[in-house]
Amino acid sequence: MKKSFAFLCLILVFSACKSTKKTLVGFVNPMIGTAPSSTPSTLRHSEAKENNSQVVPFVTVPFGMTNWTPQTQATEIKCVSPYYYKDSIFTGFRGSHWLSGSCVQDYASMTIMPVSGALKVQAQDRGVVFSHKNEMASPYLYTLDLVPYKIKTAMTATSRAGLFEFTFGKEGEAHVVVNPNSDEGQGYVKVIKEKNEIVGYNPVHRIYQGSGTSAGFSGYFVVRFQKAFSGFGVYEGQNVLANQIEISDKKNLGGYATFNVKNGEKIFVKIGTSFTSIEEARKNLDAETTNLSFAEAVKNLKASWEKTLQKVNIETPIYDDKVKFYTAMYHSFLHPRTYSDVSGSYPKFGGGQEVMNIKDGVYYSDFSMWDTYRALHPLFNLLIPKRNGDMMQSLMLTAKQGGWLPIFPMWNSYTSAMIGDHAVAAIGDAYIKNNVEISEESYQYLLKNAFESPATQKEYLEGKGRRGLTSYLKYGYVPLEDKVLESFHKGEQVSRTLEYAFDDFVLSQIAQKKGDAQNAEILKKRALNYKNVYSPADSTVRGRFIDGSFTDQYDKFIRMPYITEGTPYQYTWYVPQDIAGLAQIMGGEQAFAANLDRFHAAGQYWHGNEPGHQIPFLYNYVGQPWKTQKLVREILESEYDSNVGGLSGNDDGGQMSAWYVFAAMGLYPVSPGVPEYIISGPQFEKLSIKFENGNILKMEAKGASQKDKYIQKVIFNGKEISSPSISHFELIKGGRLVFVLGNKPSKTWGITERPYSISK
Repeated sequence: MKKSFAFLCLILVFSACKSTKKTLVGFVNPMIGTAPSSTPSTLRHSEAKENNSQVVPFVTVPFGMTNWTPQTQATEIKCVSPYYYKDSIFTGFRGSHWLSGSCVQDYASMTIMPVSGALKVQAQDRGVVFSHKNEMASPYLYTLDLVPYKIKTAMTATSRAGLFEFTFGKEGEAHVVVNPNSDEGQGYVKVIKEKNEIVGYNPVHRIYQGSGTSAGFSGYFVVRFQKAFSGFGVYEGQNVLANQIEISDKKNLGGYATFNVKNGEKIFVKIGTSFTSIEEARKNLDAETTNLSFAEAVKNLKASWEKTLQKVNIETPIYDDKVKFYTAMYHSFLHPRTYSDVSGSYPKFGGGQEVMNIKDGVYYSDFSMWDTYRALHPLFNLLIPKRNGDMMQSLMLTAKQGGWLPIFPMWNSYTSAMIGDHAVAAIGDAYIKNNVEISEESYQYLLKNAFESPATQKEYLEGKGRRGLTSYLKYGYVPLEDKVLESFHKGEQVSRTLEYAFDDFVLSQIAQKKGDAQNAEILKKRALNYKNVYSPADSTVRGRFIDGSFTDQYDKFIRMPYITEGTPYQYTWYVPQDIAGLAQIMGGEQAFAANLDRFHAAGQYWHGNEPGHQIPFLYNYVGQPWKTQKLVREILESEYDSNVGGLSGNDDGGQMSAWYVFAAMGLYPVSPGVPEYIISGPQFEKLSIKFENGNILKMEAKGASQKDKYIQKVIFNGKEISSPSISHFELIKGGRLVFVLGNKPSKTWGITERPYSISK
């Protein structure tokens, strides 16, 4: 190593003393969300794991292939994240592919653990009690003192590699244990003593559609030690096989390296990862870490995050607001993940056994698409449009390779885990905002999802195609007789109808831009299918039979089987493409607003789940924008905080955090596919956005930090604007956007114009 980590710490401390300006990455607290949430809507509406944001303190580059985390849960079981703040036993450092904030599965992961004294290999034996006062977490560095072992540990990362520094506090024998985290009793480990390496892989298995079957590829790793081994071996369970170099397909297998260390001696370890082969993992390791010291890696990763966070610079005297905002940005820039190697190779989508090559750019996977099309990808379209375009190209590649555009692509496979067809919405939003091109071939795949079902039951069971599409096309809604059994989320017919109608709208926008007038018209009519599940007598949506009658199984305040993760009242407002039309069938704007008032008065708003994220902004559509301003500020202050339980439910790939970033800036993309943002007013006195085109937008809102939340006037580049929405294309031209705020509602600003709706 060129520099020791201790020397790096001295440099960082000295730098901090010379400058009173704190780096933006210094405001990020990765521990926020690692404990159960106690926010009001979480306590009222959440079930099971929904009350925990399911994030972990990842050390990673933005969109890294492998994210590195302390491990307190030694499993890849669905809905169990690798780390929980409440846990007290540390069992290693994990190279993880956990979808941040989710309830899916970790996969293709591996764990490394230093041990002093007697060799202990299994997690339940080697694990040690740890204290949070002995750990430090940031996006670029994690440290933990393993007091019982007298080992100080530090971890940092590159895009495809993890770097570790273990400092041993007592002389004698020490060990580093390495294991793939296979719950199926599979995997492989080999010790290559002459290279100071332990290599291996962990096969990927599917859940949801195709559950339990192989995904066709593995997570590969190469662990390289700076110090030569004094001993080595492999193990299965409690059976330690000293001097044996190889083991495969046994329960709880792994390998280890033994060292004779002096008091204070450091062992430096680097781990390369890949989804294609051990050799590609080794190439990734060499490309990203050759001649790279631990200190330099920390410095590089810190700079990478600082550059990312500098895209939005906020000014506020409230320290906790800075912590919440930049932590939300950190959580927003974790996924989707890089899947291609430095060489460009990656496993083919929907099977994995064939190795493809991206040639130019990066191939991405792990899209939490039911969640992230709402605000996360629109945020990328605003801040990192070129990279988001690459992500959308990856989605279109999956269709070409697998034959169908995926619904919820995870572990590089079809899953059909959630409802809707929102890859269309994400691609469409990027296309409408000129951030990606859609070839004629890709366009045909988008249309295929909207108009066709798989020809064979085998394809359908694999998770290809929209669920319930035949019924939807025949009746204009998914009737209750269609049980939609071949999906993880069964039933949920009303929610499917609403979400398909929205996706059809975005596809109509794509068709219109491409000059396909016929399909644009057909799809625009289908975008009005939300009306077919709306019950005028109830002023909410409701399950409907083939004969047109509504079900008697109905209570708008409780969860129903035809609604996804919510109540009929909560899903009623999911018509982002046509709020004006929804208002019309409710009896007009005043009736709509009154119904929305009753909804909030009943405590039905649930911020901890995504289908309602647009609801606070809907008053802008009916001439009462001051109610949106009040609601958004209340949510920012009550549903997010800077404590470890400070996220209101599953973060779901960054969507919950992206909502915060947008709302705190005073803007929100209610209807992706429409290039506009609904205005709610910023939370900060000043902020600036650096766009990729080189333009800078400076926003000012004097008094915002003193609880002045009501917009009195908005001035954009010297011109007063009265619209409660603003164009994406105007915004990215940059300039000066000034909000004049007050502590009382203005009943005159934003009431004469309306944001986009089909029926407007």
